[in-house]
Amino acid sequence: METKLTLKLDKSVIQSAKKYAEKNNRSLSKLVEDYFKNLTSDTEPKKRYSPLVEELSGVVSEKDLNDIDYVNYLEKKYE
Repeated sequence: METKLTLKLDKSVIQSAKKYAEKNNRSLSKLVEDYFKNLTSDTEPKKRYSPLVEELSGVVSEKDLNDIDYVNYLEKKYE
């Protein structure tokens, strides 16, 4: 069920939000609705990582991280 909501916001904020919505092919109402859903959600938001970080995740195992010699080697290598 949809209900109308009236908000008073700074004019520049509204203009920026409208540009953002248009650029992302979404309505301003949908952006606000999604924001409120996200704000009131009980779940943690999913962390977004860059493609490079995603690609590198899992390269070093936890066992290797616990090996202090290996950690020291990596620190020296990438100084």
